[in-house]
Formats: sequence, structure tokens, C-alpha cells
Amino acid sequence: MDCELIVGGAGYVGSHVNKYLAGRGHQTVVYDNLVYGHRDFVRWGDFVEGDLADLEALRSCFRRYPIRSVMHFGAFAYVGESVSDPGKYYQNNVANTLNLLSVTREFGVRFVIFSSSCAVYGIPREIPLTETHPTDPINPYGRTKRIIEMALEDYARAYGIRYVNLRYFNAAGADPEAEIGEWHDPETHLIPLVLEAALGRREDVKIFGTDYETADGTCIRDYIHVMDLAAAHALALEMLIRGGGSDTFNLGNGKGFSVRQVIDAARRVTGKDIPSREAPRRDGDPPVLVGSSDKARRVLGWEARYDDLETIIETAWRWQQVLESRR
Repeated sequence: MDCELIVGGAGYVGSHVNKYLAGRGHQTVVYDNLVYGHRDFVRWGDFVEGDLADLEALRSCFRRYPIRSVMHFGAFAYVGESVSDPGKYYQNNVANTLNLLSVTREFGVRFVIFSSSCAVYGIPREIPLTETHPTDPINPYGRTKRIIEMALEDYARAYGIRYVNLRYFNAAGADPEAEIGEWHDPETHLIPLVLEAALGRREDVKIFGTDYETADGTCIRDYIHVMDLAAAHALALEMLIRGGGSDTFNLGNGKGFSVRQVIDAARRVTGKDIPSREAPRRDGDPPVLVGSSDKARRVLGWEARYDDLETIIETAWRWQQVLESRR
């Protein structure tokens, strides 16, 4: 039976996609070097430990399994680190991805689904962001994502592969059954940071900038539940299998929530008094970042099921309590 190769499937989004696909009868293979992933997140399908820099390991995986599609989640994703160490990001996110595309082509695999990012847009010129918004990334992380999007365009034209780029906004939440969830080291995402403060694992939550031109002065972001992201990957794969052409889609809720709104919602969900502390703005943080997913709804038939902020936080809170119980 054909299988789907999930590169980076031991990480946050990849592991949720793996669970979602397995639950729908897909055979899956996870390829991960475990630099940031977790071996115990690979609870479905087969696991191959390997690095994208190792062409022979990649070829061995492709020889061993009848791979139908490649889903790529194996990028480094810390924006600040990409600024301080761009070489690390160009090597892994670009050079290693080209290795993957080379082997994908070598073995005649036609379908590629790429985990991209709204970081390809840079500073928004209009809100909500649509797929036609100019791409002008402002950091190396965003540039590496855009480079691979452009490479996929060229590979499709020259070699006949078909691809889907999925540009995420702020992935959030966790598997509702709390088998897997968000587990980064270091953690940089707002919702888990807020919940760690609720558990007493950190003293407070920093609010970076309180003088933006928003209702409460703090940044506004679009939070999309990780299982809604997983559903979009399955729909994108089905579209390609049916003969659909290559395409690019935003994935977001189309709703914006401020930093203060997130903290207040977490207080309601957890029943905890979560201390916060004001801090200066961070360079490059736009005041508002909200995306339109109308195209994904229209073309893929995708709908966000977890579109309420408190529901998203509730799933993340259950997962954080599981993590706490393991400590």
C-alpha cells in the first residue's frame, strides 16, 4: 500500500498531521533526526531516524517504502535564531530541503506538501493577508520558506511534480486527546508560555510592546489550531491525488486576538492568576497579523473546527498538564 512520508513528523505540527492521516487510514512513515522532535510522538506509522543532510539515508528510506507523497515539516523555525545564525537556517531549510526534493524526484514521487509560513509576506500592507499579497520576508527564516516555495514552482515546471504550499499563521493548541502537543525547547510561542506561567514554571509572561495602534496596545495575531492544520494537509493531499494542480493556501482563522486577550482567555480557562510584565517592543513585530483562508475554504473545502480562542487554549492546557505530570 502506498504511504505518505512525513519529514519532521516527530515535531509539533508533523506529529499531529501523522495522527490525523493515520486516523483516516493512511499508511505513514516519519523521517526525523530528533534534533527538535520527540521519539514518543511517533505513535502512528513507521519511524526512520535520519537527517536530510544524509542523501544515502534518504535514499534508503525511499527504497524501503512505497512513498506516494512527501510532507515536509523539517525546517528550523526560530525567527530570532535565524537572524543571529542565518547559516544554520540556509543549510537546513534550503540546502537540506533541496536534498529531499532531489531524492523525491529520483524516486519518481510526484506529490509534495510544504509546510510554509505567513513569514513569507513580511510586514503586512493590508489586512487580512491573502495569497496575492506581495512576498517580502524580513528575516532569514521567512526567506528560507519563500526560497523553497520558488524552488517548488521551478521543479513543478521542469520535472512534473505537483505541490501545495500551506502558509500557516500562528499554530496553536494540541491534540484534543492529549496524546501529543506543543513541546519546544526553548519555548517561544505565546500560548504555551502563558500556560507555563499558570503552572508556576515561569514567574510571569512578558508582553512585548503595549503601545501599538491596536485596541489594547498589544500585538494581534491569528491563532490556528494544530488539528485544523492537519486536516488541511489531508485535504491538500486528496486534491493532488484527484489530479488537482499545484497551489498555495493560507491557513488561519481570519480572527485576530491580542496578547492581552490571550492572557485573559488563559486565565478563564485555567482559573489561575497569570502574572504578566510589560517589556519593550521586539524588532520586526507587526502590530496586526491576520490571514484570509477563503481560498482554502473554496478550493480545498477546508473549515477551521477549533476557531474559538478558549477552545484552542483548553486543548493546550490539557496537554501542558500531561507534560507537568511527567516531570
